[in-house]
Amino acid sequence: MKIAFFSVDPGKRAPFLSAFDSTETIFIDEILNEDSAAKGRDADVACVFVDSTMSKNVIDAMPDLKFIATRSTGYNHIDVAYAKSKGIPVANVPAYGSYTVAEFTFGLLLNLSRKLMEAGNYVKNTMDFHYNSTMEGFDLHGKTIGVIGTGKIGKNVIKIAQGFGMKVVACDIYPDEAFAKEHDFEYKSLPEVLRESDIVTLHTPYTPESNHLINKENVALMKKGAYLINSARGELIETEALVWGLKEGIIAAAGLDVLEEEKNLKKGEKTPVCELNRELMRMPNVLITPHSAFYTLEAVAEISKVTVDNIKSFIAGHPENLV
Repeated sequence: MKIAFFSVDPGKRAPFLSAFDSTETIFIDEILNEDSAAKGRDADVACVFVDSTMSKNVIDAMPDLKFIATRSTGYNHIDVAYAKSKGIPVANVPAYGSYTVAEFTFGLLLNLSRKLMEAGNYVKNTMDFHYNSTMEGFDLHGKTIGVIGTGKIGKNVIKIAQGFGMKVVACDIYPDEAFAKEHDFEYKSLPEVLRESDIVTLHTPYTPESNHLINKENVALMKKGAYLINSARGELIETEALVWGLKEGIIAAAGLDVLEEEKNLKKGEKTPVCELNRELMRMPNVLITPHSAFYTLEAVAEISKVTVDNIKSFIAGHPENLV
């Protein structure tokens, strides 16, 4: 078996090097896409991250491919249906970030609610240790948080929110009523959650059905002055609607770890959505981080461990964590 690892930082390769014979592994610095597929042409296994794009053309460009392992929970960067049609199973890392991303969600929220970056930058830039009116924030205690998607990450967000004394309302196409009863919150429709929430946070996977889950029609329903947090997938929010909501004052501020068309943005493209993303970056009431919610020492170690296990189980003939 020849295993091609794409876009693994040199400092993060040790778990893979120790798990597989060096004659079996190649490391390709680039992400996997149509431009780089030739470098892994003879690989039996492709190991990728969310920045890669495994389209039909990429899969066809790797004729020996037998297995795809993604170092992520999400797998919308892979044409899974086409891979399966060719008999190529795909495995993911189902639950590595359930605490990691939930904690990061509150990092974004607390930065916005307490103006932490503004206050810190003020002190650094002025060497003045006096607060001023621009640093006034608000308490999370007593506020209503709307959690869209109550999988493992969403559930942890709910637990943290209740630790702050927040009221929780939630929305999920598969509501966990037992969990809701245990944690004393209510599931409601998406419009109801948007109308009632002071803070809306997204934790649903990206699917064709969830594309632009937040759009101009329902941004208009949001409580005026609400905060919007997205650490899930950029495509859940219609970027044009977000910019509109911010300019209209419907959305007071946004914390975004993911962006619609973020791959195009990284490549410096100037699509309409990329230009809107650049506009968001310039807005003082928008905090954007570079898809780093997953990025902790513990989460990266778990990703590596599960990915190694996924590849080994496939080689042994009993693949695990198939999507």
